[in-house]
Amino acid sequence: MKLYREFKNFAVKGNMMDMAVGIIIGASFNKVIDVLVKKVLLPPLSLLSGNLNLEDRRIVLKDPVIDAEGTVVKNEIAIGYGALIEALVDFFIIGFTIFIVVKFMNKLIKKAEDTKDQTVETPKNIELLTKMTQLMEEQNELISGKISTQKP
Repeated sequence: MKLYREFKNFAVKGNMMDMAVGIIIGASFNKVIDVLVKKVLLPPLSLLSGNLNLEDRRIVLKDPVIDAEGTVVKNEIAIGYGALIEALVDFFIIGFTIFIVVKFMNKLIKKAEDTKDQTVETPKNIELLTKMTQLMEEQNELISGKISTQKP
């Protein structure tokens, strides 16, 4: 029963929905990056390198076995380093894109948390914390003023 309550609290707080949305967006983002790498970035690189197709690049460890009729009896054994290069390019593009998005989001959050900037509406929690800080400072000034007048 305790596990059920914990799961219910987890789901109700929105964490599960946030994760689901993130996973769905991440899967879609992966498709976009895959097309960007394979259809936009790699063709010019292939052209510059003399029509070298990275996906087909591999080191053949053992040639395929072909019978007299020309059919493949055993496939070749090869290390596909071209696919690894494509995956690394994907990884760096995704990493850089996420870095830019997070940097942009942090800039927006910092701007939203600035109580003096009137161009962006300050979130309620930041507004309340600012008011509490101001009230505490005023209270400290009043208390320190009373203490200094009471000393002989």
